[in-house]
Amino acid sequence: MNEQSGQNYVARVLELFAGYGDQEAVVCQDRRVSYSELTRTTLGLAAALSDRGVRPGAGVAILVPDQPETPALQLALHLLGCRTAWIASYAPKRDQAAFIKLTGPEILIYHPAMISGADFIEGLTHGDEPLRALSFGAAGQEADLLTALPSRAADFSATATATATAVPGGPEPESLFYSGGTTGTPKLVAHRQGFYQVLLAIAAYYLAAGEPPMRFLSGSSFAHVSGQLAGFLTLFEGGTLFLEPDYSPAGFLATVERERVSSAFLTPALLYDVIDHPSMLTADTSSLRYLNVGGAAASPTRLADAIARFGPVLRLVYGSSEAPLITDLPFLDNDPDHPERLRSCGRPFADTRIEIRDDQGNATPAGEAGEVWATGSLIMAGYWEQAELAKEAMDNGWLRTGDIGYLDADGYLYLVDRASDMIVTSEAAANVYCRPIEDVLHSHQDVKAAAVIGVPDETYGEAVCAFVVTVTGADVSAEDLRNLVRGQLNNLYTPREIEFVDQLPLTQLAKVDKKALRQKYQDSRGAA
Repeated sequence: MNEQSGQNYVARVLELFAGYGDQEAVVCQDRRVSYSELTRTTLGLAAALSDRGVRPGAGVAILVPDQPETPALQLALHLLGCRTAWIASYAPKRDQAAFIKLTGPEILIYHPAMISGADFIEGLTHGDEPLRALSFGAAGQEADLLTALPSRAADFSATATATATAVPGGPEPESLFYSGGTTGTPKLVAHRQGFYQVLLAIAAYYLAAGEPPMRFLSGSSFAHVSGQLAGFLTLFEGGTLFLEPDYSPAGFLATVERERVSSAFLTPALLYDVIDHPSMLTADTSSLRYLNVGGAAASPTRLADAIARFGPVLRLVYGSSEAPLITDLPFLDNDPDHPERLRSCGRPFADTRIEIRDDQGNATPAGEAGEVWATGSLIMAGYWEQAELAKEAMDNGWLRTGDIGYLDADGYLYLVDRASDMIVTSEAAANVYCRPIEDVLHSHQDVKAAAVIGVPDETYGEAVCAFVVTVTGADVSAEDLRNLVRGQLNNLYTPREIEFVDQLPLTQLAKVDKKALRQKYQDSRGAA
């Protein structure tokens, strides 16, 4: 899966799309787009962008929603040899302009519904380093690129072929994405052409192995690297990509049943919502071959519930913006010989290699916890214009993930915490990991969801605090849960404080928002 040289990867993509013809490519709400239409849109957008002076090597910031034309926009810009910077819709509005400027673009492509007002565009187009703005939807201040698509898409194919032949030393397509920001300010993660060439190779491998093309229901925005990885893998295979901007548990189950979805992605929090929803009792989910679960640690108890409802179709996946697919564990089952694997992330995916290293950077033996390091073809190229951050995160092609975990004797990876979430407590300054405590709390029949954080403590520096959501009609006390943790772990792991809440706050990526929980704790103590 090494990076290829010479041809722009989009040339190969267009060849594949030509072969898929009138098969359905993208479905979004009431719109259904074939591969032929997707090809025409890609070439038409490339022509429209070229007409407006978008040149090879240009930096283009993108702030658009998920819609059938969104994958075509990425392909069109990459066909022209551009650097795309995908602006996360979940980033605070006050930060988006700063993020855009950090990427160093010449052009901003935006959808009017995604901006906070005319002053947002005004500030970017009339500042010290003004950008040229292009609208990707009606009601923008500029002509809509979509309605202005030239009818000469077929004529542009000759230009596309020429453009797709890389010139030695010339610009190659690349994309910038934001990390989830779980450890601080989001960073600009760079993935170059080789990343997309690897996706082409993986898709070809799946087809050669006899895997049927996927009917994939995306649970991740196309502006996020995980959304592009799954979306483009689906399209490169000739499958059907279902974009569902407005997620709900009932809507998810209805789409799976109606469209005979064969693969989907959910974070653990969304998975719990689905299996607890009344529609789960009657929904036909027999078409699912893979139900991918990732983005955060999942409770073994709740995974067992999901297996009981869906069957052995769950596939645990672990990755990040810097390395979107590090490990996987397909066809998860309640294996009586290996019950511990419900806590695992699986084994390395494709050519990825993993090492667990201690604070000195030395590899640890099986079973000993340390920081997870990974290397392989899907690892980022670096952080855009942030060389010092890249130096901290990368070492000779190896990525420091910031996650704490261990490998068992069979090579399965187990995560126990984020390095930044680890709790240092007791007189001996012992390390306490959140994941084992959360797993024990989830094992109680009256607990629907739980999250653990470290909070300030005058005696021990930090103490364990748990936020717990109970099922309707539950009769469980904080002391009951403390005794449960104490019995299965020890006093060190036992929460000093337990707060019962109606729901856990989630980030825009549907992960439990521990920053918000820490703020909630501080606010409640400040108000006391």
